[in-house]
Amino acid sequence: MGVTASRPAAVLRSRLDDGGILTLPGAFDAMTARIVEASGFEAVYATGAGISNALLGLPDIGLTTMTEAVDQVARIADAVTIPVVADIDTGFGNAINARRTMRAFERAGAAAVQIEDQVFPKRCGHFDAKSVITTGEMVGKLHAILDARVDDDVIVIARTDAIATDGLASAIDRASAYFEAGADVLFLEAPTDRETLVGMPAMLPAPLLANMVEGGRTPLLSSAELEAAGFRIALFANTALRLGAAAIRDGLMALRATGDPRPLLDRMLSWPDRQALVDLPRYEELDRRYRDADDDA
Repeated sequence: MGVTASRPAAVLRSRLDDGGILTLPGAFDAMTARIVEASGFEAVYATGAGISNALLGLPDIGLTTMTEAVDQVARIADAVTIPVVADIDTGFGNAINARRTMRAFERAGAAAVQIEDQVFPKRCGHFDAKSVITTGEMVGKLHAILDARVDDDVIVIARTDAIATDGLASAIDRASAYFEAGADVLFLEAPTDRETLVGMPAMLPAPLLANMVEGGRTPLLSSAELEAAGFRIALFANTALRLGAAAIRDGLMALRATGDPRPLLDRMLSWPDRQALVDLPRYEELDRRYRDADDDA
């Protein structure tokens, strides 16, 4: 692959190899991803739940298609220079579907993909009534996406939801099998108590990701607390979405009540900040360059 295509994946892999926890916020669109980058984060997570919520206005119950998700990831990857970690749910089908999904997301610019072992269509990991496929079927999916991967630096994160369905011991066994199959990072979703959460890194010989879901089933810990427990990635998948949605709701309720936007000015991006965020100055310069070239011709 070319240098441009491989660089974000190589950067992310090097960062994970260097040690120290990676705090990974989620984004559901390109503008939010730019805010993540502008805020100084080293990578951004393209959240499947957030894309379903924000793009479709639908819950995270497997209603998003592969095409809808990969198109949004491509927009996010095109908007930022930091690595993008893409949620590919279950791979959108069986192992053959997962193989095609891997190729599509890698072409879209994902530096890492996260695949889970739920039955398709999946459900949010903090919802009830989840089901998981067999360990063998998930291992087959991992083999399929690893075979499909063109850039060996692209990271594969394997998630299991078996804590809820079969208990911690089963989840540990599954995660171990996924690591043996070639996964780079393991993700055991939705432990329900602090003791279980902080004890998991000592149970597995692989880098672990912890998913912090505000109001979900897992106790909330800081990145520093998770690092002390041995985790390598602290995921805050939908913190930005929920902060943004609350701010929009509260601001619009105030606007409806008063009909006056002036009291809201200190609660919104300034006009210059908004234009800078979407790179208007650069596009104005490009416009001048190309118009001048046309005039010279």
